[in-house]
Order: sequence, then structure tokens, then C-alpha cells
Amino acid sequence: MPFAYLCDFDGTISPQDIGAAFVERFSPDGAATGRDVLADWLAGRMGHRELSSRQAALVRISGEEEALAFTRAFKLDPHFAPFVREALGRGDAVMVVSEGFDFYVRDHLARAGFADLPWAANRARFESGSIVAEFPFADPACAHCGNCKAQHVRRYRGRGFHTVLVGDGVSDRHGAQAADSVIARGSLRTWCAEQGMAHTSFESFADVAEFARRQDLAAPLPRPSRDLGARRAVARPAAARPKPPAAGGRDR
Repeated sequence: MPFAYLCDFDGTISPQDIGAAFVERFSPDGAATGRDVLADWLAGRMGHRELSSRQAALVRISGEEEALAFTRAFKLDPHFAPFVREALGRGDAVMVVSEGFDFYVRDHLARAGFADLPWAANRARFESGSIVAEFPFADPACAHCGNCKAQHVRRYRGRGFHTVLVGDGVSDRHGAQAADSVIARGSLRTWCAEQGMAHTSFESFADVAEFARRQDLAAPLPRPSRDLGARRAVARPAAARPKPPAAGGRDR
């Protein structure tokens, strides 16, 4: 069975929370401006959708160009790109699922050479010196999440993948509950332990890559060629291979 790795972005693929840093940088009073909003979210008095909307309303910025000039200063985990190439070459799937904003997720993936990698994030619409948060991947049945990570997990499972949620925080909990396996660090790891939820700890994507190799050794077939450049499939009916979502943050 192929595996699908659904990876959080802020605090996971990016060791730092780019979205939080962006809001702090472009809010009039910095971190103090959104402190009460964040406290309400951490206490469970609001969902991530409301948090993103209220944080976006604080931002004062000239446009996307100024935003990208700031967010491009952040780096991705250096082990993420090798992990992705190895996973795709093995016939597994990788998708980025983020409660952050689309402009910097899309930009960082493209700059890392993964413009075609499937991803989903909340939309930041730049207008009138600010941004408006929009939620194209929200679940109408749930008022909590802006980008429903659980629905992405369920979609991959429905296509025949063993699903793995890779994350670090509160926004990953629903996805973790829906996934077949969880790879966690930070507050997600603490929460999994408190809930008695089976999980694997990680510190970087080198650990995620090692987890993936162990699964491949345990169940090596059916798999595509291990030639990462060729990407030729072994004998397996095309219709039986699960089809991943389209790239670029669109659920086509």
C-alpha cells in the first residue's frame, strides 16, 4: 500500500511559524496587538478560522510584494526536499496542509523546486493596505478549522493510501485524529501523549524520511521504480494506482 504524507507547514516544514511572524511584523503594535486574540484561541474560545480572520484584520501592508520580501527571509527544514524526492520516487504521495496563508506557502514551495507539489492553505486577499482571510478548504460542517486537514486525510485514504499526518501544533489535531499514523513534535506530540494516541516523534524531516524507509522495508510492494529520475511504475494496472489531488492549492 502506498503512503501519503500530509505535512503541516508553519513549525513543521518551516521550523519557524512564518504566519505568526508575518502578522506580528505588519500589525501596528507588533505581538501585543494580537495577544488577546491568540490567548482566546489557545484557550479554545475560538477556532482557527476566526483566529486567522481576526489576525488578518490587524495587518497593515502595501501588498503581496512587501509581504513576500519579509516571508522569503525564512528557511525550510533542509531535510524536507530530500524527503519529498525520496518519497515521490518510492511511489508515495506528499501534500502540504497549512493553516497559514497561501502566498508564502506557494512561494516557498516553488522556490524549493516543488511548484507542482499538492498543497492547501488559507487564502490572503491583499486589498486596501491590508489582507482579508478566505477559507477555500473549510469544512462547512465544522466551525473550527480554516483549512480542514481531516478532509485531506480522508480523501487520500479513500484513494487507497495509508495516511500519515506530520505536524507540530494545535491546528494538526483534527488531521491527526483522522490519519492512520501520526508523526509529531512540539505541542502536538504532548497532546498525542495526553490522549493516549499512538504517534512517532520527530525533530526534523530526516526523522520523517527514516520513518518512511522503515515502512517501505516492511511492505515494499507494490512500488514504482526506485530510480528517482525515471519514475517508471512497476507492473500494476493504472486504474488501481490512487490519483493524488492537483497541485497549487486547488482541490480539482
